[in-house]
Order: sequence, then C-alpha cells, then structure tokens
Amino acid sequence: MRIAFMGTPDFAVPALKALHEAGHEIVAVYSQPPRRAGRGKKLSPSPVQRVAEELGIEVRTPVSLKGEEEQTAFAALQLDVAVVAAYGLILPQAILDAPAMGCLNIHGSLLPRWRGAAPVQRAILAGDTVTGITIMQMEAGLDTGPMLLKSKTPIDGKTAGELTEELAETGAELMVQYLASPSEYSAETQDDALATYAKKIEKQEARLDFNKPPNHVERQIRAFTPVPGAFFKFENVRYKILEAQVSNSDGEPGITVDDHLLIGCGAGSIQPRVIQKAGKPAIDLKSFLNGTKIPKGTLLQ
Repeated sequence: MRIAFMGTPDFAVPALKALHEAGHEIVAVYSQPPRRAGRGKKLSPSPVQRVAEELGIEVRTPVSLKGEEEQTAFAALQLDVAVVAAYGLILPQAILDAPAMGCLNIHGSLLPRWRGAAPVQRAILAGDTVTGITIMQMEAGLDTGPMLLKSKTPIDGKTAGELTEELAETGAELMVQYLASPSEYSAETQDDALATYAKKIEKQEARLDFNKPPNHVERQIRAFTPVPGAFFKFENVRYKILEAQVSNSDGEPGITVDDHLLIGCGAGSIQPRVIQKAGKPAIDLKSFLNGTKIPKGTLLQ
C-alpha cells in the first residue's frame, strides 16, 4: 500500500519499521519538529524522524496541519492510507479524508477505556489489571472512531516504560496484520458510555503522596517510570524512586519507619528498591544508603 506514516516518540518506531519491512510504500513520514534537548540545547530530531532518515524516507515536520498549503501537499501524496501512532498534532478533517482508506491510529489502550494522551500511565494509576492496543479508524473526535482490531496485554507489575515498549511491538504487529487484509475485519462502534479520559501527565502528579495507601504509591512509581519519575524531597533535594515494593509495616505518612528508608503511607508503608538522586545515575537501595543517611523518623516531602 501507499502509506504516509505519522508519529513522533519511541512508541511509534516499531510500527514504522514493521510497515517498511512488510514491503509497503511509505512515501512520507510526518513527525513533530526537532526539539531542543540536552545540556547544549541543540535541536534534536524525534525518534521517528531519525529512523525514517536511516530508511531513506522523506520526513516532513510541519508545526501544524491546519493550513491549506500543508493539506494540499498531503493530498498530493495520493495515499491509500495514513498510519498514525502518537503523532502529537491534531489532524483536520481535510487530512482525515485525503487517503482512500482514511487515517488509522495505533492507540495504547482497549478503547473506549482511556481515550487521550496518557493511556498507559492512567491504566497503571487506576490499578487496571489489563490494557492493550486498539487499531481504530480516526475521526474528528478524540479517539472516538470505530475500532478495527484489538489485543489485550496484562499489566502485572510493569512500569509505564516496560508496558509502552510491549504495546508498541503489539501495535506494530496488529497494524501490519490489518493492512494485509483489511476486508477481513469489521468496524465496531465504541460505546461512549464506557469511555474514560487519559489526560496528559502533569509534572506535579509525579510527587509521591504518602498519605495514599501503599498500593497506590507503588502504582504511582510504576506509572511515572521512567518519566517524569515519581519523587520525594529530602533536605530540599529531589529523589526519584524507580522501583519499590509494598510493606504491611505501619508508619506515619511520609515518615521513615526505620533506618533503611521504609516509608510510612496510609495503612502500610513502601520500601524503595531503586533510587535516583537528582543529577545522578539510578542505584539500588543498599548502594544509596551507603552514601546517604536518612534516619528513622525523618519526614520526607
């Protein structure tokens, strides 16, 4: 098929590679414009742009698709379909209508649950036991279009990073499967009454709330690993907890129960396993305690 691929982060990379390996003609890749990153604040292309350039595919990085010039250029590609995976720009109706088969989206949840920007993190935070991938036909609404193909994935104790990687591979496989024989699949209308909204993650949400039960704190840690990183502050220094386990030991919320960084929560406590001090690499708890003493009875914020 003649395809335009539209994606930006690492989540979208497996799908781009899979479509290329499947022999589809990817005539253009659309991605968010390069962003300034790192200490030198140099412009850095997105993961999708880097891979597309390695594959020798034309890359387009418009700031918006609302203008007539961009829409005309998109229509001129004469596409069979556009495949979208975490692109990050709103697609106007003219873009949605241009390809013969419209625009198909790889979404990281089992729609209609968790429509929106952060479905993986929201599923973990909510304590869902299962999530998955939905291949859907895009329309003007936010992740409201008909569902074409779905696959379930158990969440278990995975972090958002681990789960996102797994879902990215599943999404790539499902999209290749669907495009191989789209006539075999029938569209299923979403039940709006079952919809939930996965709003964008705000940085302040990553601050650990030790007033919550330890199970919630542990989910918060997994949901925000690797980014933005669930954290607490001690002596005005930020520490991220990247891995932890729940403990039944009683303690006051936010106060260390012992000298080994067991932290009291609501009705229980949490034991960090991997910690990262601001500006330093992540280390295991034993190594951390060898260099940083946080005595019993310390209030963490």
